[in-house]
Amino acid sequence: MSTTEAVAFWDGVYAARPAAGDPQPNARLSETVTGLPPGDAWDLGCGDDGDALWLARLGWQVTAADISAVAVERLTALVRSHGLGDRVTTVWADLHKSFPPGAFDLICAHYLHTPFDLDRATVLRSAAHALRQGGRLLVVDHGSAAPWSWNQDTDTRPSSPREVAAGIDLAPETWTVERADAPRRIATGPAGRTAEVTDHVLLIRRTA
Repeated sequence: MSTTEAVAFWDGVYAARPAAGDPQPNARLSETVTGLPPGDAWDLGCGDDGDALWLARLGWQVTAADISAVAVERLTALVRSHGLGDRVTTVWADLHKSFPPGAFDLICAHYLHTPFDLDRATVLRSAAHALRQGGRLLVVDHGSAAPWSWNQDTDTRPSSPREVAAGIDLAPETWTVERADAPRRIATGPAGRTAEVTDHVLLIRRTA
């Protein structure tokens, strides 16, 4: 599949739902980051949600990237409307082709799933290498599909956090897995619908 097709697909996903005025951060981000000293953060596959806003309000300097131009434009407007333009940089990026440069204290990849070709292991390995010493990579995947999810493929078993970690294949003397579990939560979707979902959470810290 081409980049053009991927962009068109994800633009359609975001355009089909209304833009949020003050979106909330992902639950696994807030429980992981609360209490950490702010630094430089990279939000991979940022969408148009509230992670970048929430981190910026805590004092983080955030770079937020997505392949959807609609999502990037919406987030850019949202950042400006909340007066956080000096703390959040929005970037259009195709992670299938390249990983943007930089060194970070936090890199988060929430629900980085796609029906198009994407070597996730390579992307996440690049992210781990972009961490400063002591920095953390937070990977949160869908362990189950919400009723409103674009992906309703029930025949494919999602990889466990430990399987994702094994695929990234990082040297244990340099990176440490701090968390690898599958908690459940009540998620809220479009029009206020709720459902119990499972998250696959992987947290890796660069120790050397």
